[in-house]
Amino acid sequence: MGQSISVRDLEAWYGSHKTLKGIHMDIALNNVTAIIGPSGCGKSTFVRCINRMHETMPGTKVKGEIILDGVSIYDQDPVALRKRVGMVFQKPNPFPSMSIYDNVVAGVKLNGMTQKHKLQAIAEKSLRMAALWDEVKDRLNYSGMSLSGGQQQRLCIARALAVEPSVLLMDEPASALDPIATMHIEELIRQLKADYTILIVTHNMQQAARIADSTAFFLNGELVEHGPTSDIFTNPSDKRTEDYISGRFG
Repeated sequence: MGQSISVRDLEAWYGSHKTLKGIHMDIALNNVTAIIGPSGCGKSTFVRCINRMHETMPGTKVKGEIILDGVSIYDQDPVALRKRVGMVFQKPNPFPSMSIYDNVVAGVKLNGMTQKHKLQAIAEKSLRMAALWDEVKDRLNYSGMSLSGGQQQRLCIARALAVEPSVLLMDEPASALDPIATMHIEELIRQLKADYTILIVTHNMQQAARIADSTAFFLNGELVEHGPTSDIFTNPSDKRTEDYISGRFG
């Protein structure tokens, strides 16, 4: 089951550069929320703050509050938090020295699971959820790198799902993929929202319109507007949103 997220007065810096400015936003559970906006507007920084990855980089700083299911993420162990808040990156990143099977169960093993039959069950369940099982079930011992780009990205989604998170962050998950692989990822996101709260950073506004229940428009580190996707795309309340969506900039 997904979890709701409340963001209050979130600010973030890279060195002296302020990348997020007082973000105030509620994210509904079991929804797909798209984060749109031009390059460098703070989209990726925002999602990286939610699983406390932003603060792992030297010279970064965060202020404000992020509440996950009623509890501040800053009152939680970051490793435990990342088990609940999975992340899928722009470029598929299977562990190159590992088989397909070992890629999926890597996080579960790290959390102490050693029973082979349970690991096998988790691997199958996760690969099925990522719509990859039928394509790889006969070659689980092959390298994860032997898969196509789209399959590698679904493998990374299976790996994120294996540790049973409640929130899934996706940073441009289809931008490196061809249209068919992108379609697979989008269909998968639609199915997963029944069980997860999903945030997806995307440059592709058509993609946001297709898969997101709500959309947030970021500009220069500020949240300009957040609401139902249909409203953002057909009747935005801020002229800057309208200008961006109509292609006047970005």
